[in-house]
Amino acid sequence: MTARSADPSAGWADAFLDALQAERGAARNTILAYARDLSDYRAWLAADSGATLAGADRDAIERYLAHLDRTGLTATTRARRLSSLRQFFRFAYSEGFRADDPGAGLRGPRPARSLPKTLSMADIDRLLAQAEDEAPRNARGARLHCLIQMLYATGLRVSELVSLPAAAVRGNPALILVRGKGDRERMVPLSDPARAALAHWLTVRDADEVALTSKGGRPSPFLFPSRGKSGHLTRISFYGALKDLAARAGLDPEGLSPHVVRHAFASHLLENGADLRVIQTLLGHADISTTEIYTHVLDERLKALVLEKHPLASR
Repeated sequence: MTARSADPSAGWADAFLDALQAERGAARNTILAYARDLSDYRAWLAADSGATLAGADRDAIERYLAHLDRTGLTATTRARRLSSLRQFFRFAYSEGFRADDPGAGLRGPRPARSLPKTLSMADIDRLLAQAEDEAPRNARGARLHCLIQMLYATGLRVSELVSLPAAAVRGNPALILVRGKGDRERMVPLSDPARAALAHWLTVRDADEVALTSKGGRPSPFLFPSRGKSGHLTRISFYGALKDLAARAGLDPEGLSPHVVRHAFASHLLENGADLRVIQTLLGHADISTTEIYTHVLDERLKALVLEKHPLASR
């Protein structure tokens, strides 16, 4: 009998991850994050005391958290690791794998809630203008212009944007249906500039698809097709293209990402009077508390404006 087969908890992690995907519709990146967290804890357990997930107790979890603290991990990372363990042990208890739940009631560090990075409207204008200027040059320019326009017009998560099916945007729609986190669907509007950029990209994309199929290739169902494993443009590729575009637009590419443009979408809507519930719906947030962070961004901007522009501020 091998050491692995002697471990009664050998298959628990896989069962937990399968349940996350089947019951909650968790995204692939979420599943991978849980898998990494559990793998790290199992490795630490084996090195610390030779224990397994079947024998780990509350004290072992607390020692693990102390170990993470000593290694210098941020409070945010430690809180996420604890959350993974608590959900796993709750699952193991509910499935009858364990007679107890060692993670129940265990509290971890509270990460400081930092304000999201965003861009000013002037910066967004420069980014969009640069992308529009480059759009007629080649297919890459047309694609990047479409990506930027759609990202700022909709506030989509980058994973939602790059994996959009082409069928979802056919017919010059004013609204598109998006499937987001937890397999939840929502409708998001497209601005006129975004629709124009989309129409141009579809013309370029479809011509490339016709040329590909004429040579025996298979057509892609994605709006932004790629030859990679996923079949569509990756987040990393878009991230790099956005940074390069920012540099060409005279903006600092450091810290700029598709997520920052998503934050700009939400912040600018709020600045211009949009209702927080509407922004929550557009962003696909399950909880309004997640969206409320943008009110703090607005508060900070108003505070800075008063400190900089008020006639008594210089005194």
